[in-house]
Amino acid sequence: MCTQEAFQTQRSQLVGLLVSGSLEGFESILDWLLSWEVLSWEDYEGLSLLGQPLSYLARRLLDTVWNKGTWGCEQLVAAVREAQTDCQALELSSCWDPHSPHPARDLQSHRPAIVRRLYSHVEDVLNLAWEQGFISQYERDEIRLPIFTSSQRARRLLDLATVKANGLAAFLLRHVQELPVPLAMPSEDAACKKYMSKLRTTISSQSRFLSTYDGAENLCLEEIYTENVLEIRTEMGLARSPQKSPATLSLEELFSTCGHLNEDADTVLVVGEAGSGKSTLLQRMHLLWASGRDFQEFLFVFPFSCRQLQCVAKPLSVQMLLFEHCCWPDFGQQEVFQFLLDHPNRVLLTFDGFDEFRFRFSDHERHCSPTDPTSVQNLLFNLLQGNLLKNARKVLTSRPDAVSALLRKYLRLEINLKGFSEEGIELYLRKCHREPGVADRLIRLLKTTSALHGLCHLPVVSWMVSKCHQELLLHGGGSPKTSTDMYLLILQHFLLHASPPDSVPHSLGSRLLRGRLPTLLHLGGWLSGVWACAATCSPPSSSRQHTLMMRTFLLASWCMPRAWGLGAPPPWNSCTSPSSVFLQPCTLCSALTCHRPCLDNSSFVMGRAARCWPGFCPQRACRAQSTRRAAWQLCCRRLSRTTSRSRQPSWRGCCPGSTGACWPECQANEEALLRLQGRAQGCLSRSLHQHFRSIPPAVPGEAKSMHAMPGFLWLIRSLYEMQEERLAREAVRGLTVGHLKLTFCGVGPPECAALAFVLRHLRRPVALQLDHNSVGDIGVEQLLPCLSVCKALYLRDNNISDRGICKLIEHALHCEQLQKLALFNNKLTDGCAHSMARLLACKQNFLALRFWGNKVGDEGAQALAEALGDHQSLRWLSLVGNDIGSVGARALALMLEKNVALEELCLEENHLQDEGVCSLAKGLERNSSLKVLKLSNNCITYLGAEGLLQALEKNDTILEVWLRGNTFSLEEMERLSQKDTRLLL
Repeated sequence: MCTQEAFQTQRSQLVGLLVSGSLEGFESILDWLLSWEVLSWEDYEGLSLLGQPLSYLARRLLDTVWNKGTWGCEQLVAAVREAQTDCQALELSSCWDPHSPHPARDLQSHRPAIVRRLYSHVEDVLNLAWEQGFISQYERDEIRLPIFTSSQRARRLLDLATVKANGLAAFLLRHVQELPVPLAMPSEDAACKKYMSKLRTTISSQSRFLSTYDGAENLCLEEIYTENVLEIRTEMGLARSPQKSPATLSLEELFSTCGHLNEDADTVLVVGEAGSGKSTLLQRMHLLWASGRDFQEFLFVFPFSCRQLQCVAKPLSVQMLLFEHCCWPDFGQQEVFQFLLDHPNRVLLTFDGFDEFRFRFSDHERHCSPTDPTSVQNLLFNLLQGNLLKNARKVLTSRPDAVSALLRKYLRLEINLKGFSEEGIELYLRKCHREPGVADRLIRLLKTTSALHGLCHLPVVSWMVSKCHQELLLHGGGSPKTSTDMYLLILQHFLLHASPPDSVPHSLGSRLLRGRLPTLLHLGGWLSGVWACAATCSPPSSSRQHTLMMRTFLLASWCMPRAWGLGAPPPWNSCTSPSSVFLQPCTLCSALTCHRPCLDNSSFVMGRAARCWPGFCPQRACRAQSTRRAAWQLCCRRLSRTTSRSRQPSWRGCCPGSTGACWPECQANEEALLRLQGRAQGCLSRSLHQHFRSIPPAVPGEAKSMHAMPGFLWLIRSLYEMQEERLAREAVRGLTVGHLKLTFCGVGPPECAALAFVLRHLRRPVALQLDHNSVGDIGVEQLLPCLSVCKALYLRDNNISDRGICKLIEHALHCEQLQKLALFNNKLTDGCAHSMARLLACKQNFLALRFWGNKVGDEGAQALAEALGDHQSLRWLSLVGNDIGSVGARALALMLEKNVALEELCLEENHLQDEGVCSLAKGLERNSSLKVLKLSNNCITYLGAEGLLQALEKNDTILEVWLRGNTFSLEEMERLSQKDTRLLL
């Protein structure tokens, strides 16, 4: 029995069940309900509206059935069961009278079987009905529209027969009876099975090995693959409670039901910065499917590279895209394609590197025909929107800059690829170095050099560390601090391995550069040719292999945004690679003049670029403005480091004055490098000062606040890359803000290192807000140098554990300015509470401590309470959303009896219950400072509220006691409100 009450209770599960499949499955359920006369014809028409979201139709069906009583609810459950069985059965009952006096009624009562029988013959039946005059040409063409599957065409023909009184129903009843019985489900079709087998074999062979960034090795994906951190992006204030951290999931959970932005969309977007492992993630997904280990809900998987698709000039249809650019069926192409159209929910398409395209997403041009060709970009856009292959799942990867608000309208789910966790870095290095001791030494090196450790969350940097382990461990190569240092290290690695043994010193100095000058000259010239769209030169035959490796790496892994409109090679490498920096100094002098805030002015940048690089094409470059801006920013950051004082000795030996060589098309010398350095420093300093001057004045009576704009972080990163203390001190000399806000800015450990490098020179204390970023424990360690100038630190949603906070507190003990800490929604437990209690005991000027959404329990509450008993300054203590019970409440109550400073205590969403509340009530009786006590959502009953009422009779100081979300009846709430208005219910 399925009562109406049970039906209503399970409504959300029923909606999920109805929308979990395709529109085809939903329409099959309607067929059964119509044949059993659960639905009237009017009901059916209201549930068959074109263009309505499937979720809307599902809810409308539930409402319709519920209004028909218990019998209707039971019939819906039975229809769902029959539809699921229908997907596997060989044939349905087809016993009807072909000469029935009521053909329309019989068509309806046998509708599921008739739809199945018509499935493979609907085109022939349509033509025959048209030839015999039962339907018009307009009616035939309307049913044959390419947006409908074969099953949908069969249903629309039956719907037409219901309303036409010209004998069409009788014709169909007779003719369908004569059609051959389908011997098997379409999924068992020989052509489909053959194609599925070929597709699995093809994808398995393509996915089994992973090419390294330099193109020199192919590694077994199974042996080297390491999980990335996948974080669900949600719309703030809509998809999750503010007390909850962003959800994470594994690759196998990519198509789970949580975190959906748009239930009716089909596209999952994976966003990550360059080198974060997006392509490897898709390759892993393909391998899991091809080997039968996961994603088996899909019968067909079609992987595509956007880099390759952007080179396709001719128009494509869906069929051409799938078969010509992925895998060609050996026979039965039309049968296979028709199956894909009829069962899109069994199809998965993946598109790697959406940022590779030279165009922005648009929904202006609609294309709904799967057989008519259109441009590649229009085809992709309509696939993502669902105008083509609706209900087929699509997975798209992209860098953040290429994702627009318009594209997000059509996303079912957005995933942020955060890179390796600390455990992931260690696991990856152990997989790369299985020889005894090597991985252990590398891991120890990373843990003792936090700057390098912070860079390694990007898989590309972890690969560099692995690749250069000899330079790092054996030859005293030092520990890189910046990303530019890492790329110079990898250049050194390539140069060393391209040189004869013992012919050059194992360090990146002038002798090494002079020894490989022909290779560097060639590489610099080739990169300049890339910029001018004319890279036609070949490497010297004597060093062809290693030069090709360097080329491949520079193009594949320099963490550069692409899509400048100059073809596959990114054009900015010519001014960011170490070789070009010193082989093309005249070009760099011009490039650095663009290093200022007017980067946002596209006409200025394009004009300057056209003068600097003769082969540059502004019209093509303008197709990707946001990516262009990112390219310039990173370009200038690389220039900052490579022209800094610390790098002068390495390059000075390669100047013409020291070697006597005549460089092609260049008269640069040591003075030119000094001019470059001065220009870079001046531009950076002026840019920051100009940025600071644009901050609006403070509101009277409030501290001046600054929300960092996009250009701020890369200016800071550029200063950090330069590693010039004097310049950093000069740059922030005029910054007078009291609150610096960098929320949702993608701040990770490298950005934390840059912020600390610059902000530690501030002359006035600042409140630093880094909520909703990826700081982590390593980032916290990177922030320590600037902690002395922070009066407040906000680190909400940053994946910080006890280890990171304990390091922070050890440093904070010596920071007189720090008075506020906000640590919402991290991974904190009782393990850090003792350190926090020590901080409170030592710093009697502390004002606010907020620990929302962590796992602090009774032990942690006890430790904090003991430290606060005689604390003279703390005004706000928030422990919302933790695991505090009655034991912790008793400790806090004892604290309230002695404390004379605390004004607000927030204990919402814990486990206090009546026992804990009664303990707090006793503490309130002797407290004279607390003004607000928040106890919402703590399973408190009327008994606990009565204890609070007794305490309030003796306490005139407290102004509000929050009791929302507890277990009070309406009568009890009214009675409590009347007794004391300070109880907020």
